[in-house]
Amino acid sequence: MARKELLVSAIENGTVIDHIPAEKTFQVVNLLHLQDEKNPVTIGYNLPSKKIGRKGIIKVSNKFFTDEEINRLSVVAPKIVLNIIKNYEVVEKKLVETPDELRGIVKCNNPKCICNNEPMETWFTIQDKEHGILRCHYCDKEQNINNVELV
Repeated sequence: MARKELLVSAIENGTVIDHIPAEKTFQVVNLLHLQDEKNPVTIGYNLPSKKIGRKGIIKVSNKFFTDEEINRLSVVAPKIVLNIIKNYEVVEKKLVETPDELRGIVKCNNPKCICNNEPMETWFTIQDKEHGILRCHYCDKEQNINNVELV
């Protein structure tokens, strides 16, 4: 059985962000501020995927993301996979899932909410992960995760 050539080259150490819905690839780049990264970053876009049709993949050499950065990713593209690479081997796989709370990640869409009028961190609880429903801790307004604006 012939093995197909990888479309994106391997990295020695770092993180591979895989199974990103293709249309969300550059949102992930912006969210993680990868345009400011000093280490090599490889971005694959519109690659074929059996799971989701077309996907994005991002490889960041010598970078391992914090839980907070991973939580930010869940807002844009839940269900993506982070592969932690050490010495060219996958040593850990993490499925990104939306946490129970989001703090300082998304804006409340209620212009009268205190978090939009005072210097404070936004705070949402996830009401329904399956349907992406968030509730603001301060004003109780619900919003859909697909329509949120990032802080």
